[in-house]
Amino acid sequence: MIFRVALCLALLVPAPAMAEKLANKLFGAMDYPSGQAAMPVGSYARGCGAGLMELKESGPTWQAMRLSRNRNFAHPEMIGFLKDLSSQAAAMGWGKGLYIGDISQPRGGPMTSGHASHQMGLDADIWWLAPTRLNLSRSERESLSSIPMRSADQKSVTGNWGPKARALLKAAASDPRVDRIFVAAAIKLEICKTAKKADRKWLQKLRPVAGHDTHFHVRLKCPKGARLCETQKPTVADLSKGGDGCDDTLAWWVTDYLNPPKPTKKKKPKEDDAPRKKGPREFTMADLPKQCKDVLASD
Repeated sequence: MIFRVALCLALLVPAPAMAEKLANKLFGAMDYPSGQAAMPVGSYARGCGAGLMELKESGPTWQAMRLSRNRNFAHPEMIGFLKDLSSQAAAMGWGKGLYIGDISQPRGGPMTSGHASHQMGLDADIWWLAPTRLNLSRSERESLSSIPMRSADQKSVTGNWGPKARALLKAAASDPRVDRIFVAAAIKLEICKTAKKADRKWLQKLRPVAGHDTHFHVRLKCPKGARLCETQKPTVADLSKGGDGCDDTLAWWVTDYLNPPKPTKKKKPKEDDAPRKKGPREFTMADLPKQCKDVLASD
C-alpha cells in the first residue's frame, strides 16, 4: 500500500521530475490496464500500451503461464489472435491448445526483468510444450517448464520437433495479423531443408534469434488505425522479390555467431567510438513517447 501511495504521488510531481524516473519501475508497479481506448504507443521495444485487455488465465483451448509476473495483458488484436491460434492448435492435435507465456504488463512499457520488447501488447511468447491438460493450478503454472526444440550446441532441432510443430508455426505465420515470429535458428534451418516455393510467404516471417529454444515469440503488425504505433521495417533480404531468409544470413547463426572470427588488431579511432545505447531498464519517462505519461496516469 505504501508503495502504491508513493507511485500515485510520483505521478503528481512536475513533468521534469517525472521525466527522470525509471520507466520500468513505474510501469512494473501497475496492476491494471489504463481506462483508455486500445492503442499501442511507440515501438515494440520503446513504448507502452493504452487500454490493454487481460487474457483470461484459462480458456477452452489455452492457459496463461507464470501468473505471478502479471504479464498476461495484450492489445485486443493479440487477444483475438491467441484465442484463434489456440483453437487451431487444439484442432490439429497440438495437445489441448496452447500454454501462453509472457505478453505484456497491464500498461505495457519497459519491464523490470526479462524482455527488451513486449512493450505495446503486440508480442506474445508461446510455449513449445503441448498442453496435456488445461486445469493447471497457479502453483503448477509457476513450476512447470516448457521443452527445448533446439539442441544444446544450437545447430539442430531436438527429438521434440516434428510435423505438428511445423504445422503450428505455419498456422501462426500464415495469419495476416502477424508481422514476424522469432524462433531458434535451428528450427528455421530444419524447415528450410524441405521448404517449397509455396512456403515462402509464411517462411519469411520466421526470424532466427538467440534465447528461443523453449518457446516462439509472435509479433503482430500495428493494427489498422493505430496511429501511435511504429511499424517495423522488414529485416529479411529481398523480401520484395520473394525471399524467405533461407540463405547465408541464416547460416551465420550456426557458424560465425557460435564461433566468432578473431578480431583484427586494428583499432577504431577513439573519436569514432559510438556512445553506449541505453537499455530498456535504463529508460526514463523522457525516453518514451509523450503519450505514455497519460497511459501511466490514467484511472
